[in-house]
Amino acid sequence: MRVATLDRDKCQPKKCQKECYRFCPIVRSKVEAIKFENTYPIIVESLCVGCGICIKKCPFKAIKIVNVPDELEKECTHRFGPNAFKLFRLPVPSPGIVLGLVGKNGIGKTTALKILAGEIKLNLGRYENPPDWPEIIKFFRGSTLQDHFQKISQKKIKVAHKPQYVDKIPKVVSGKVGELLEKIDERGKLKEIAEKLELKPFWNRKLDVLSGGELQRVAIAATIIREADIYLFDEPSSYLDVKQRLEAAKAIRTLKEEEKTIVITEHDLAVLDYLSDQICIFYGTPGVYGIVSHTHGVREGINIYLDGYIADENIRFRKEPIVFHVKPPTQSWAGGAALLKWGYMEKTYGNFQLIIEEGEVKNGEVIGVLGPNGIGKTTFVKLLAGLEKPEKGEPPEYELTVSYKPQYISVEYEGTVKELLRSIAKKDFGSSWYKTEILHPLNIDVLLDRNVKELSGGELQRVAIAACLSKKADLYLLDEPSAYLDIEERLAMTKTIRRRIEETSAAAFVVEHDIIAQDFIADRLMIFTGIPGKHGKANPPTNLRDGMNQFLKEMQITFRRDPTTKRPRVNKEGSRLDRYQKEIGEYYYVSD
Repeated sequence: MRVATLDRDKCQPKKCQKECYRFCPIVRSKVEAIKFENTYPIIVESLCVGCGICIKKCPFKAIKIVNVPDELEKECTHRFGPNAFKLFRLPVPSPGIVLGLVGKNGIGKTTALKILAGEIKLNLGRYENPPDWPEIIKFFRGSTLQDHFQKISQKKIKVAHKPQYVDKIPKVVSGKVGELLEKIDERGKLKEIAEKLELKPFWNRKLDVLSGGELQRVAIAATIIREADIYLFDEPSSYLDVKQRLEAAKAIRTLKEEEKTIVITEHDLAVLDYLSDQICIFYGTPGVYGIVSHTHGVREGINIYLDGYIADENIRFRKEPIVFHVKPPTQSWAGGAALLKWGYMEKTYGNFQLIIEEGEVKNGEVIGVLGPNGIGKTTFVKLLAGLEKPEKGEPPEYELTVSYKPQYISVEYEGTVKELLRSIAKKDFGSSWYKTEILHPLNIDVLLDRNVKELSGGELQRVAIAACLSKKADLYLLDEPSAYLDIEERLAMTKTIRRRIEETSAAAFVVEHDIIAQDFIADRLMIFTGIPGKHGKANPPTNLRDGMNQFLKEMQITFRRDPTTKRPRVNKEGSRLDRYQKEIGEYYYVSD
């Protein structure tokens, strides 16, 4: 069986002169495997031989044809249309269980949530002749989804759904935070949830002036306080710092006490592990098709995802497993000279004051920057970049070239991704090194002919990282590079930054809330302490273990290492290991 898709955002029929049609061998033999409707090609899957010639000939990489097992066709749950994404199977949630969904971007997780919410009526792959509800219910007979869709068809099930993109909420809802939440407090839990999620500081502010992290917490609270049978959370940790992520996870887990059905999608593995009881893995080809695995226990499910092999289905969906190291390998910077030194500085914004202790960064070193939101991390990066000046102390004096990726990416560039990167990388752009070390790991190849202004959040983030690393610099500053990226993209991003720094003997500062990403990328850590929005202190860089202990002690969170994959895992608060590690002062993990 073949799955053929056409990305209409990439397809430009006026420019390509229908090359996909001209080079199809079935077309040449008088059988039309490729047709055109409104100038866009349509691949007739029943006729297509899957030779891949049209894929290679398409100059915009708009066509994908993938072979999948024939038996899966019987398990197709939804397809959006001809040449559109195809989803096989669905996750099966249960009352009193938090079901986590893990997989790449564009693999069907959000689609599955919308189907479970009843926002999309599944068509079992028959987009031209969609089935009615009795046929859909019959399709799922023998599983808990039969009863779920029976209730949806009769409108007897109530769903509370937190959307993925919380930044769009102010466009459809207006008003003050407190007033809006009080109107929808159907469970009488608002006071408790508002305290857990620290909503009081912006209780009387309007939605349209809130930051991304504040909007995320409001959206989570609004979902939890509604009375519903099933609760769906799409990427609840975006924009939140480490402590806020775990507090949000605790608030979501309170729904278990009432035997509610809870489903989440999440890219932060530590949060996914902490929040979930069971895991469903989504695998396939992004934008083409997605397959939902059977349900696994949370530890087993995440380990299977990292390994890339599902034993009970005998499926390998990744060539190589993702491997963690208990102790970071010895780095070339250990005996290196200092690249940059900075002295004591102070910076004030209104009522907020940031104090920066003196420190240094060495050649070939990556400094991870950790701390709560609103504590001054971005301000420190801007001081290093020369974009801000301190009120007290002298800014770093150096003759270094700096490359800076900001936290919030504004799109002003007119042109394609290829034109942007070529203008930055110059003669390196066409080299095999650039393709191997920048374009391929960050999966930029498929975006080169796209206009920068048309990119999604995750695509724009990858291009911004590539643009930052394309510049020849002594110092690289990256502010929250994992935002909008899925798990595999985050780990690819960390490896790409590491290799760039090691190869050039440059240095980097990476502001990042994802503990696992920091565990992968950082040689040393800078910990920011204080009270968010009031005062912050940037402590000197310290080694990974001491830095993590200092940061996690401030957060009152402990981590352990998974014995199989060695990945960091959050201990449940008050557990035996949590109490023991706090007692001995080892918050990061217990050393062997």
